[in-house]
Amino acid sequence: MIKTPKVNYLNNKDILKEIHKSKMSFCYLEDEKYSQQDIILDSYADIFKVWTIKHRAQHDENGDLIADAWVENTSNLIIAKENQAKRFKDAGYAEAMVKFNAGDVETKPRQKDSYVDPATIKDSDVVFRVMTFDHIPEEEGRKKNPKNVSETKAKVNFPPFKHYAIDADSGEICEVARSHWKGDINTGHFSVVHSKITFKLGSMFLKLVDKYSHRANWRGYTYVDEMRGQALVQLSYIGLQFNEDKSDNLFAYYTAVITNSFRKVLLIEKKNQGIRDDILIDQGHLPSYTRQLQHDEEIRNMRSEAEESEDV
Repeated sequence: MIKTPKVNYLNNKDILKEIHKSKMSFCYLEDEKYSQQDIILDSYADIFKVWTIKHRAQHDENGDLIADAWVENTSNLIIAKENQAKRFKDAGYAEAMVKFNAGDVETKPRQKDSYVDPATIKDSDVVFRVMTFDHIPEEEGRKKNPKNVSETKAKVNFPPFKHYAIDADSGEICEVARSHWKGDINTGHFSVVHSKITFKLGSMFLKLVDKYSHRANWRGYTYVDEMRGQALVQLSYIGLQFNEDKSDNLFAYYTAVITNSFRKVLLIEKKNQGIRDDILIDQGHLPSYTRQLQHDEEIRNMRSEAEESEDV
Protein backbone atom coordinates (compact mmCIF):
# COMPACT_ATOMS: atom_id res chain seq x y z
CA MET A 1 0.00 0.00 0.00
CA ILE A 2 1.40 3.37 -1.04
CA LYS A 3 1.31 5.88 1.81
CA THR A 4 0.32 9.42 0.99
CA PRO A 5 2.63 11.77 2.87
CA LYS A 6 1.20 14.77 4.65
CA VAL A 7 1.68 17.90 2.54
CA ASN A 8 2.91 20.97 4.39
CA TYR A 9 2.77 23.90 2.00
CA LEU A 10 4.67 26.31 4.25
CA ASN A 11 7.50 25.41 6.58
CA ASN A 12 10.72 26.98 7.82
CA LYS A 13 12.94 24.64 5.82
CA ASP A 14 11.40 25.44 2.43
CA ILE A 15 11.17 29.18 3.06
CA LEU A 16 14.81 29.30 4.22
CA LYS A 17 15.79 27.48 1.03
CA GLU A 18 14.04 30.07 -1.14
CA ILE A 19 15.53 32.93 0.85
CA HIS A 20 18.97 31.44 0.26
CA LYS A 21 18.30 31.13 -3.49
CA SER A 22 17.08 34.72 -3.63
CA LYS A 23 20.13 36.05 -1.78
CA MET A 24 22.56 34.09 -3.95
CA SER A 25 20.97 35.52 -7.10
CA PHE A 26 22.37 38.90 -5.99
CA CYS A 27 25.88 37.45 -5.63
CA TYR A 28 29.01 36.80 -7.64
CA LEU A 29 29.62 33.05 -7.43
CA GLU A 30 32.78 31.36 -8.63
CA ASP A 31 31.15 27.91 -8.75
CA GLU A 32 27.73 26.54 -7.82
CA LYS A 33 29.31 24.19 -5.26
CA TYR A 34 30.22 27.24 -3.16
CA SER A 35 26.67 28.57 -2.91
CA GLN A 36 25.77 26.79 0.36
CA GLN A 37 27.68 27.92 3.44
CA ASP A 38 28.57 25.47 6.22
CA ILE A 39 29.16 28.03 8.96
CA ILE A 40 28.49 31.76 9.42
CA LEU A 41 31.23 33.89 10.99
CA ASP A 42 31.51 37.53 12.05
CA SER A 43 35.00 38.19 10.66
CA TYR A 44 37.63 36.77 8.35
CA ALA A 45 39.93 36.06 11.32
CA ASP A 46 37.34 33.66 12.78
CA ILE A 47 38.06 31.19 9.96
CA PHE A 48 41.35 30.33 11.64
CA LYS A 49 40.01 30.42 15.19
CA VAL A 50 40.92 27.44 17.38
CA TRP A 51 39.95 27.08 21.03
CA THR A 52 40.03 24.57 23.85
CA ILE A 53 36.92 23.12 25.44
CA LYS A 54 37.18 21.64 28.92
CA HIS A 55 34.55 18.99 29.65
CA ARG A 56 33.56 18.26 33.22
CA ALA A 57 33.45 14.76 34.66
CA GLN A 58 29.98 13.20 34.51
CA HIS A 59 28.36 11.34 37.41
CA ASP A 60 25.12 9.42 37.72
CA GLU A 61 22.41 10.01 40.34
CA ASN A 62 24.30 7.86 42.86
CA GLY A 63 27.47 9.89 42.43
CA ASP A 64 29.33 7.21 40.54
CA LEU A 65 31.70 8.40 37.80
CA ILE A 66 30.35 7.88 34.28
CA ALA A 67 32.92 9.78 32.20
CA ASP A 68 36.22 11.38 33.10
CA ALA A 69 36.91 15.05 32.50
CA TRP A 70 38.76 15.73 29.27
CA VAL A 71 40.11 18.55 27.13
CA GLU A 72 39.17 18.93 23.47
CA ASN A 73 40.61 21.20 20.81
CA THR A 74 38.18 22.33 18.16
CA SER A 75 37.95 24.93 15.40
CA ASN A 76 35.46 26.53 13.05
CA LEU A 77 36.70 24.17 10.34
CA ILE A 78 35.69 21.15 12.43
CA ILE A 79 32.30 22.68 13.26
CA ALA A 80 31.73 23.50 9.57
CA LYS A 81 32.45 19.88 8.64
CA GLU A 82 29.99 18.68 11.27
CA ASN A 83 27.33 21.06 9.93
CA GLN A 84 27.90 19.86 6.37
CA ALA A 85 27.77 16.21 7.45
CA LYS A 86 24.47 16.84 9.24
CA ARG A 87 23.05 18.56 6.14
CA PHE A 88 24.05 15.60 3.95
CA LYS A 89 22.56 13.17 6.47
CA ASP A 90 19.24 15.06 6.57
CA ALA A 91 19.13 15.23 2.77
CA GLY A 92 19.87 11.52 2.44
CA TYR A 93 17.22 10.60 4.99
CA ALA A 94 14.62 12.83 3.29
CA GLU A 95 15.39 11.22 -0.07
CA ALA A 96 15.07 7.74 1.46
CA MET A 97 11.70 8.67 3.01
CA VAL A 98 10.43 9.84 -0.39
CA LYS A 99 11.28 6.44 -1.87
CA PHE A 100 9.63 4.68 1.09
CA ASN A 101 6.42 6.73 0.82
CA ALA A 102 6.32 6.05 -2.92
CA GLY A 103 6.51 2.32 -2.27
CA ASP A 104 9.91 1.83 -3.92
CA VAL A 105 11.30 0.26 -0.74
CA GLU A 106 9.51 -1.80 1.90
CA THR A 107 11.68 -1.10 4.95
CA LYS A 108 11.28 2.28 6.59
CA PRO A 109 14.67 4.05 6.55
CA ARG A 110 16.49 4.96 9.75
CA GLN A 111 18.30 8.24 10.25
CA LYS A 112 21.50 6.48 11.32
CA ASP A 113 21.62 4.74 7.94
CA SER A 114 22.16 8.16 6.32
CA TYR A 115 24.97 9.13 8.70
CA VAL A 116 27.94 10.94 7.14
CA ASP A 117 31.26 10.97 8.97
CA PRO A 118 32.58 14.57 9.22
CA ALA A 119 36.14 13.21 8.99
CA THR A 120 35.47 12.10 5.40
CA ILE A 121 34.75 15.69 4.28
CA LYS A 122 37.70 17.42 2.63
CA ASP A 123 38.90 20.80 3.85
CA SER A 124 38.44 22.19 0.33
CA ASP A 125 34.74 21.25 0.36
CA VAL A 126 33.94 23.50 3.32
CA VAL A 127 32.45 26.95 2.69
CA PHE A 128 32.76 29.78 5.23
CA ARG A 129 30.32 32.69 5.15
CA VAL A 130 31.80 35.87 6.63
CA MET A 131 29.42 38.74 7.36
CA THR A 132 31.18 41.91 6.21
CA PHE A 133 30.59 45.38 4.75
CA ASP A 134 34.09 45.62 3.26
CA HIS A 135 32.88 45.48 -0.35
CA ILE A 136 29.91 47.81 0.15
CA PRO A 137 30.69 51.40 -0.97
CA GLU A 138 30.57 54.31 1.45
CA GLU A 139 27.57 56.65 1.29
CA GLU A 140 28.15 59.81 3.26
CA GLY A 141 25.11 61.55 4.63
CA ARG A 142 22.78 58.56 4.48
CA LYS A 143 22.36 58.84 8.24
CA LYS A 144 22.87 62.07 10.15
CA ASN A 145 24.28 60.30 13.20
CA PRO A 146 25.36 56.79 12.13
CA LYS A 147 25.37 54.29 14.99
CA ASN A 148 27.16 51.44 13.23
CA VAL A 149 29.11 50.55 10.09
CA SER A 150 26.00 49.63 8.10
CA GLU A 151 24.62 53.19 8.39
CA THR A 152 27.76 54.61 6.76
CA LYS A 153 27.46 52.29 3.75
CA ALA A 154 25.08 52.14 0.79
CA LYS A 155 21.70 50.66 1.61
CA VAL A 156 21.37 46.92 0.87
CA ASN A 157 18.39 44.58 0.90
CA PHE A 158 20.01 41.99 3.18
CA PRO A 159 23.15 41.77 5.37
CA PRO A 160 26.18 41.55 3.04
CA PHE A 161 28.66 38.67 3.15
CA LYS A 162 31.49 36.87 1.41
CA HIS A 163 32.08 33.14 0.99
CA TYR A 164 35.54 31.67 1.46
CA ALA A 165 36.94 28.21 0.72
CA ILE A 166 40.29 26.46 1.10
CA ASP A 167 42.10 25.91 -2.19
CA ALA A 168 42.79 22.20 -2.66
CA ASP A 169 46.21 22.78 -4.26
CA SER A 170 47.74 25.68 -2.36
CA GLY A 171 45.82 25.39 0.91
CA GLU A 172 45.12 29.14 0.87
CA ILE A 173 41.80 30.74 1.84
CA CYS A 174 40.17 32.12 -1.32
CA GLU A 175 37.10 34.28 -1.84
CA VAL A 176 34.56 32.31 -3.87
CA ALA A 177 31.37 34.40 -3.53
CA ARG A 178 30.43 38.03 -2.86
CA SER A 179 26.99 39.42 -2.14
CA HIS A 180 25.51 42.45 -3.96
CA TRP A 181 27.99 42.08 -6.78
CA LYS A 182 27.45 41.94 -10.54
CA GLY A 183 30.19 40.41 -12.67
CA ASP A 184 33.44 38.89 -11.47
CA ILE A 185 35.47 40.15 -8.52
CA ASN A 186 38.05 42.10 -10.53
CA THR A 187 35.88 43.75 -13.20
CA GLY A 188 32.44 43.61 -11.57
CA HIS A 189 30.71 46.26 -9.48
CA PHE A 190 28.40 46.72 -6.52
CA SER A 191 24.69 46.33 -7.36
CA VAL A 192 21.41 45.70 -5.52
CA VAL A 193 19.02 45.83 -8.49
CA HIS A 194 20.35 43.18 -10.89
CA SER A 195 18.19 40.38 -9.50
CA LYS A 196 14.96 39.69 -7.57
CA ILE A 197 13.42 37.20 -5.15
CA THR A 198 12.38 33.84 -6.56
CA PHE A 199 8.86 33.29 -7.85
CA LYS A 200 8.33 30.58 -5.22
CA LEU A 201 9.32 32.90 -2.37
CA GLY A 202 6.88 35.51 -3.69
CA SER A 203 4.14 32.86 -3.72
CA MET A 204 5.02 31.98 -0.13
CA PHE A 205 4.66 35.64 0.87
CA LEU A 206 1.20 35.71 -0.76
CA LYS A 207 0.10 32.57 1.06
CA LEU A 208 1.45 33.76 4.43
CA VAL A 209 -0.40 37.08 4.19
CA ASP A 210 -3.61 35.45 2.94
CA LYS A 211 -3.67 32.88 5.75
CA TYR A 212 -2.95 35.56 8.35
CA SER A 213 -5.72 37.84 7.03
CA HIS A 214 -8.29 35.08 7.63
CA ARG A 215 -7.74 35.16 11.37
CA ALA A 216 -10.83 36.06 13.37
CA ASN A 217 -9.45 39.39 14.60
CA TRP A 218 -8.80 40.69 11.06
CA ARG A 219 -11.14 39.11 8.54
CA GLY A 220 -14.16 41.25 9.49
CA TYR A 221 -12.66 44.56 8.42
CA THR A 222 -13.80 46.01 5.10
CA TYR A 223 -10.30 47.30 4.38
CA VAL A 224 -8.57 43.94 4.86
CA ASP A 225 -7.38 44.13 1.25
CA GLU A 226 -5.42 47.29 2.10
CA MET A 227 -3.90 45.41 5.04
CA ARG A 228 -2.80 42.57 2.76
CA GLY A 229 -1.28 45.01 0.29
CA GLN A 230 0.67 46.85 2.99
CA ALA A 231 1.97 43.54 4.41
CA LEU A 232 3.12 42.34 0.97
CA VAL A 233 4.93 45.61 0.32
CA GLN A 234 6.69 45.33 3.68
CA LEU A 235 7.64 41.68 3.10
CA SER A 236 9.08 42.45 -0.32
CA TYR A 237 11.05 45.30 1.26
CA ILE A 238 12.61 43.49 4.25
CA GLY A 239 11.82 39.84 3.52
CA LEU A 240 15.50 39.01 2.84
CA GLN A 241 16.74 40.82 5.96
CA PHE A 242 16.27 37.67 8.01
CA ASN A 243 19.65 36.58 9.39
CA GLU A 244 19.99 32.78 9.49
CA ASP A 245 22.85 33.06 11.99
CA LYS A 246 20.74 34.79 14.64
CA SER A 247 17.64 32.60 14.58
CA ASP A 248 15.90 29.79 12.73
CA ASN A 249 12.37 30.86 13.74
CA LEU A 250 11.41 32.38 10.42
CA PHE A 251 7.65 32.32 11.01
CA ALA A 252 7.98 34.51 14.12
CA TYR A 253 9.93 37.09 12.10
CA TYR A 254 7.48 37.20 9.20
CA THR A 255 4.42 37.10 11.47
CA ALA A 256 5.72 40.14 13.34
CA VAL A 257 6.23 41.99 10.03
CA ILE A 258 2.69 41.15 8.84
CA THR A 259 1.11 42.02 12.21
CA ASN A 260 2.78 45.43 12.29
CA SER A 261 1.62 46.13 8.73
CA PHE A 262 -1.98 45.20 9.55
CA ARG A 263 -1.95 47.36 12.69
CA LYS A 264 -0.52 50.30 10.78
CA VAL A 265 -3.40 50.22 8.28
CA LEU A 266 -5.91 49.77 11.14
CA LEU A 267 -4.64 52.88 12.95
CA ILE A 268 -4.71 54.93 9.75
CA GLU A 269 -8.27 53.84 8.93
CA LYS A 270 -9.46 54.55 12.47
CA LYS A 271 -7.95 58.03 12.29
CA ASN A 272 -9.61 58.70 8.94
CA GLN A 273 -12.92 57.35 10.22
CA GLY A 274 -12.75 59.72 13.20
CA ILE A 275 -12.19 62.67 10.86
CA ARG A 276 -15.15 61.63 8.66
CA ASP A 277 -17.40 61.26 11.70
CA ASP A 278 -16.45 64.72 12.99
CA ILE A 279 -17.29 66.25 9.60
CA LEU A 280 -20.66 64.43 9.45
CA ILE A 281 -21.57 65.63 12.96
CA ASP A 282 -20.62 69.23 12.11
CA GLN A 283 -22.88 69.01 9.03
CA GLY A 284 -25.80 67.72 11.11
CA HIS A 285 -25.70 64.14 9.82
CA LEU A 286 -25.46 60.85 11.66
CA PRO A 287 -21.90 59.58 12.09
CA SER A 288 -20.83 55.99 11.52
CA TYR A 289 -22.47 53.17 13.46
CA THR A 290 -19.25 52.65 15.37
CA ARG A 291 -19.23 56.28 16.57
CA GLN A 292 -22.90 55.95 17.60
CA LEU A 293 -22.14 52.85 19.66
CA GLN A 294 -19.18 54.61 21.21
CA HIS A 295 -21.37 57.60 22.11
CA ASP A 296 -24.02 55.34 23.68
CA GLU A 297 -21.31 53.62 25.74
CA GLU A 298 -20.04 56.97 27.00
CA ILE A 299 -23.58 58.01 28.00
CA ARG A 300 -24.06 54.74 29.94
CA ASN A 301 -20.78 55.22 31.76
CA MET A 302 -21.68 58.80 32.69
CA ARG A 303 -25.08 57.65 34.08
CA SER A 304 -23.42 54.88 36.08
CA GLU A 305 -20.91 57.32 37.58
CA ALA A 306 -23.71 59.79 38.42
CA GLU A 307 -25.80 57.09 40.17
CA GLU A 308 -22.79 55.93 42.17
CA SER A 309 -22.03 59.48 43.30
CA GLU A 310 -25.69 59.96 44.41
CA ASP A 311 -25.57 56.76 46.47
CA VAL A 312 -22.48 57.98 48.25
